[in-house]
Amino acid sequence: MSGASVQPIKIAILAMGGEGGGVLADWIVDLAERNGYLAQSTSVAGVAQRTGATIYYLELFPRAAAETEGASPVLALIPTPGDVDVLLASELMEAGRAVQRGLVTKDRTTLIASTHRVYAISEKSALGDGIADSRALEAACIDAAQRFVRFDMAAVAERQGSVISAVLFGALCGAGVLPFGREAFEATVQRGGVGVAASLRAFGEAATSAVAKPQPLPEPAAAPIRPLPARHAHPPVDALLQRLRGEFPEPVQAVLGEGLRRLIDYQDPAYAQLYLDRMAAIARHGDDALTVDAARHLALWMSYEDTVRVADLKVRATRFQRVQDETKVNDRQLLGISEFLHPRLQEICDALPAGLGRWLLNSGAPRRVVERFTARGRIVRTSSLRGFLLLYALAGLRRWRRGSLRYAVENAHIEDWLARIHRCASTDPALALEIARCQRLVKGYGDTHERGRRNFDRLMAALPALTERPDAAATLQRLRDAALADEHGRALDAALAGAAT
Repeated sequence: MSGASVQPIKIAILAMGGEGGGVLADWIVDLAERNGYLAQSTSVAGVAQRTGATIYYLELFPRAAAETEGASPVLALIPTPGDVDVLLASELMEAGRAVQRGLVTKDRTTLIASTHRVYAISEKSALGDGIADSRALEAACIDAAQRFVRFDMAAVAERQGSVISAVLFGALCGAGVLPFGREAFEATVQRGGVGVAASLRAFGEAATSAVAKPQPLPEPAAAPIRPLPARHAHPPVDALLQRLRGEFPEPVQAVLGEGLRRLIDYQDPAYAQLYLDRMAAIARHGDDALTVDAARHLALWMSYEDTVRVADLKVRATRFQRVQDETKVNDRQLLGISEFLHPRLQEICDALPAGLGRWLLNSGAPRRVVERFTARGRIVRTSSLRGFLLLYALAGLRRWRRGSLRYAVENAHIEDWLARIHRCASTDPALALEIARCQRLVKGYGDTHERGRRNFDRLMAALPALTERPDAAATLQRLRDAALADEHGRALDAALAGAAT
């Protein structure tokens, strides 16, 4: 068309599966077409960063301008970096991805995004703390956009019993970036015909929030530490509490108390007694900082994740209640929960008595039979009686856990780790503290656990050479950070090579 002065309004929507991104795009198309605009909408599905992210792209062009020119406008199918007027993101990381792709620019883009987070797979699977800094994401969005409209849209949707697409639509209205009045927006929602009342409530709150002064992200809160009870009705647990108060200094009691709670829940009071025995030896070095860190990491290591633990967590009443709350199941609906389980041969052997597990791992034909049987995963419906009883029986193996192959392996590694801490605690307390913190590498199960354990073993193998250096603690910290930064070990390879020179 020759009317270059009339340009389409270009809108991109970044949403995850199940959030109603398609509904939002349809609403905008309907809004435009009923108010004198031509509209074109396309969508490109992405891979499952969380639940499958999709980019919806819309262009709106005034029908009157097209009629004046006597020709239909040519509208684009995908967003182009530097050429987007409005971008809506259903979550803060999606807004960050839009900035990274160049879809948000200072000279023209109004960015409308929720400030809540849904963690990406890369954040969840990182060996260390892989969670992106929300404050840095928000700052990057502020710097990149001409205008950044932001608030916790997931909270609004939850309060109003709606979905985030209705909230985004309300924020789009409140931002005033489209040439349509509020009545036109509301009429569009009403024409949807499904969940209209809840959608209008969410729309109304969002339209108001969009023009309010943005609230800063809350400061990261430290994990709360619960106070120790004075007494406990269960005598073995009460004995542990009294020992804790009698043998350990007050500054470390709260952390040790959390460790006791975790290990009693994981195994039993006798296992928690072993934890206190080990921590009493650490505390005798008189270094509260070392005791606190060792208490935290020892409790985590002693509650390693195995098939028994996974089964135990999946059949707890609290988990069923949490799933029910999250899915918002009402009294007229039935909830079904299906678990995909794919235990490897190693994990099966780990759950067996130590001798039997070692035999099976090193056997010929029996090993191949088990591997064929477990080559494909299976779906277990834990909301059915059969599926529940299967996992409940597996969780019941907890009473024999201390005789399993996995326990023997983990216990040997724990004892070696503690011995290294003890050897360094009197001569180099800073190095002892860094050794304690190396437990961060040992986490999860399956491939994640194997990678972490491999890196941990490499650090422990390098430790004798480090003890001769005056900067041993700082060097071990750098090596650990390198191991946490790269699951493939390449960063650790480079760091070890640098430390050797």
